[in-house]
Amino acid sequence: MKAIVVEDSRLARLELTEQLKSHHDIELIGEAENVPEALNLIKQNKPDLIFLDIHMPKQTGFDLLEQLDFTPMVIFTTAFSEHAIKSFEYDVVDYLLKPITTKRLNKAIEKARLKFNLSKPDTLDIQSQFYVKDGNTTWFIKLSEVSLFESMGNYTRIHFNDAKPMIYKSLSLLETRLPKQLFFRVNRNQIINVNRITGIESNVGASIEISLDNDTCVEVSRRQTAEFKKIWSL
Repeated sequence: MKAIVVEDSRLARLELTEQLKSHHDIELIGEAENVPEALNLIKQNKPDLIFLDIHMPKQTGFDLLEQLDFTPMVIFTTAFSEHAIKSFEYDVVDYLLKPITTKRLNKAIEKARLKFNLSKPDTLDIQSQFYVKDGNTTWFIKLSEVSLFESMGNYTRIHFNDAKPMIYKSLSLLETRLPKQLFFRVNRNQIINVNRITGIESNVGASIEISLDNDTCVEVSRRQTAEFKKIWSL
């Protein structure tokens, strides 16, 4: 797991980073002493886990979480027990009171490991449903409703019905979870639902163009055209 420590006290950061050295599956990729530094660090590195102090100058750990589009697992670290109830409104892994003992730290990290392992990709099927949030809008999408997954750099746009939300997941990562008998990667940037095909036309050369039920046309690369024909016996 990639982790960062967000803590305004240099001594507290040093103590925690020393304690983390015994956990070889945790890769400490950065430290921050305030919210702006932490925001930049999180956006650039996308950690799996944050050890997050609540009381910091000007902005709190809660303020940091409110500003994140991408939310890693969080273990709060604080000297103030009165924030415990509020902290669990943010679905945190654990809440550690300073000074942090090795026993409590180990217990919190074990919880993070369990949550991290449960979040590893597994294969979806056509009946699967998933939750997507883009900006202030949320959807609960049936995989069968999706016509097209389209790469937008580190993001993927999901085309379903009349909506096109984006999620922070690469197309290659999504491909590992999609049922291969129903979803086909037509080129570097697009994966289609073959059940949503409405037409196929030959292009000049060895490629084809596929029309989908959402009025989208995708061009299949020459290499993938041969694979498509092989699978579906065209």
